[in-house]
Amino acid sequence: MKQWLTNVLLETGEYLKENDTVGTKVELFHLEITDGFISQIVPATQAIDSPNEVTDMKGKLLLPAFKEMHNHLDKTYLSLPWKACVPVKNLKERLTREAQELSVLATTCKQRASAMIEQIVNNGANHIRTHVNIDPYIGLKNLEGVLEALDDYKDIVTAEVIAFPQHGLLRDNVPILLREALRNGATMIGGLDPAGIDNSIERSLDVTMDIAHEFNVDVDIHLHDGGHVGYYTIDKWIDMVEESKYQGRTAISHAFALGDVSVMEQHKIADRLAQQQVKIMSTVPFDMRRLIPPIDLLTEHGVDVHFGFDGFYDSWNPNGSGDILEKVTTFADLSRKLDERSIRQTLKYITNGITPLDADGQKVWPNVKDEASFVFFDAVSSAEVIARRPLDRIVMSRGKFVK
Repeated sequence: MKQWLTNVLLETGEYLKENDTVGTKVELFHLEITDGFISQIVPATQAIDSPNEVTDMKGKLLLPAFKEMHNHLDKTYLSLPWKACVPVKNLKERLTREAQELSVLATTCKQRASAMIEQIVNNGANHIRTHVNIDPYIGLKNLEGVLEALDDYKDIVTAEVIAFPQHGLLRDNVPILLREALRNGATMIGGLDPAGIDNSIERSLDVTMDIAHEFNVDVDIHLHDGGHVGYYTIDKWIDMVEESKYQGRTAISHAFALGDVSVMEQHKIADRLAQQQVKIMSTVPFDMRRLIPPIDLLTEHGVDVHFGFDGFYDSWNPNGSGDILEKVTTFADLSRKLDERSIRQTLKYITNGITPLDADGQKVWPNVKDEASFVFFDAVSSAEVIARRPLDRIVMSRGKFVK
């Protein structure tokens, strides 16, 4: 199938303003889309003579589709009647509260996950990495519901589904359940606080890596443990990755401990993370009680950093929009990105590294043969999109409009 998108605004470079600040140069183009990929890009001044479908984008700015890299499709209350969550004193108490409602919520998992997918897609993401509870309370019921929901959206959303031991790995028959989940549709193995929840750092990490090897799957570990306990856990995991030759196949989510140690220690472990290609998945929490990882420092060392919105409107938190762009806006604000170029480059954390312009202001995207997965905005640059976060968006995934 061929179609044309006409009068599309693309970032093409930079220019110097009268006050010696950098601006973003934009120009209008026509894009031909064939079977979900870009087949032609021509200046808007060039006439097109085509019997194919034509959609006039009326000067809307084109940005790459977003990637939601840390989420919990099975936890949301979306589509159910409103309720706030119950305050707790600590993580263990929160897990106890969650366990009390798991069996009740499991019956509506597909319905709730579908509502969450709809919201994530409408905000501009066409890929979701979701953690799904695998636990002794409901077994694989949440996995079944999430997989059914994702199957309904398979034409527009790709997904990574992580078998996640939310209530502890080293208890009951959880390792057996995790293996069963990987035989029944889960595509990755997860973990949770080897010290704070499992109370055995080495054993917890060993079991996680053993299961990963057994099923040849990637790993994404939740790590809330802070300070030097969390730092030691990350350092130990990097040792295991190196010994097991699992470079490029693992990630640490949250990783608050990286923001909770000295700058010298941050530089040291950032080098190790980069060398062993261990990714960091940050949810950029807007919480003054919690130190976030040093994202700029990690990026400078070559660590692959991605953002996720995490869960929203669930037993953990009644708030949240599910808009991954909001996380970039928050990060740019917290890290004082004020100029056009520095704001613009933060987009990479939600696009799997893709930005229209590189760090030097040279055009690098889009190109012929690129996947036709986009978000369109009424804006003049990606910096404006990040700073102002327009809510009116048009989403295309693999050549199909989804909003």
